Amino acid sequence: MGESALAAAVNIAYAKVSLSFLQALVRAIGCNWLVCLAVWMAFVALGFEHSVANMYFIPVGIFLRLAGVPAPSAYSPEALNWLSFLWNNLVPVTLGNIIGGGVFVGMSYWSAYLRQARS
Repeated sequence: MGESALAAAVNIAYAKVSLSFLQALVRAIGCNWLVCLAVWMAFVALGFEHSVANMYFIPVGIFLRLAGVPAPSAYSPEALNWLSFLWNNLVPVTLGNIIGGGVFVGMSYWSAYLRQARS
């Protein structure tokens, strides 16, 4: 990281801990409002997978199946269980989310902000 990037990171940290309770609360409400809208618009509506969202949706489906709600005709009722949730979804989706966020977002920020600093 360049010196200016380090200074910016420290400045951001100080600014965040210097907010009043109300400022932090209102900013957090606005942030999660937009994040949730983005999640709905980008992830859910387009059929993408997110491990944290799946930690809600799939257990709800499992509990509803155990309560007697029938499976859709295209699926076997036995296919929805804790092992399939963990192995067929949570593990690969979590790894994919780590790669998507850590690698692709990281590369985007590196390309946008740090690559020119090294030139």
